[in-house]
Amino acid sequence: MDAEDARLPRGVVVPEPPPVTVHFDGACQTVGHRRVAAYGCTIEGVGLAHEEFDLAVPPGHPRSTNNVAEYVGAIRALEWLAALPYAGPVVVLGDSELVIHQMNGDYAVHAEHLRPYHERLRQLAGRFASVEFRWIPREENRRADALSKAGIESVGFVVPRGPPAPDDGDDAEAPDGAPD
Repeated sequence: MDAEDARLPRGVVVPEPPPVTVHFDGACQTVGHRRVAAYGCTIEGVGLAHEEFDLAVPPGHPRSTNNVAEYVGAIRALEWLAALPYAGPVVVLGDSELVIHQMNGDYAVHAEHLRPYHERLRQLAGRFASVEFRWIPREENRRADALSKAGIESVGFVVPRGPPAPDDGDDAEAPDGAPD
């Protein structure tokens, strides 16, 4: 009989805690002559409510891209949870097909500049009981999207409201096996 059995009557099962839900998003705009990439994330769970936005990299940085901003949003959310410290289950939701599919192993990471972000997110995911990365449509990710735009606005650029601008393909990757 181990210590855990001594504390619980036979047949009593301790339920798993419900997962914490993370939403993340990134945005990238040209401000003056510099690209500005920012992220936003929300974290919700039993007793948890956190929102955050900031620049993903300094304005004009060569890595000021939408995909980098998306990765940084997911990374910052998991860093915040790990710092609590929280180690339970997490569901990570985002409208970035690239990040979600790369984290699920469906797409390879072809772009060298994205490898450190992918590795950091994978490392952080290993700190929790389980992490599920799930793609959601943009309309289900509105708060994280608004926060990422607030990050860009924090440097003095007002992001136009309305339909999303088409992705300029600044660091787009093809799925594994598809031509680059």
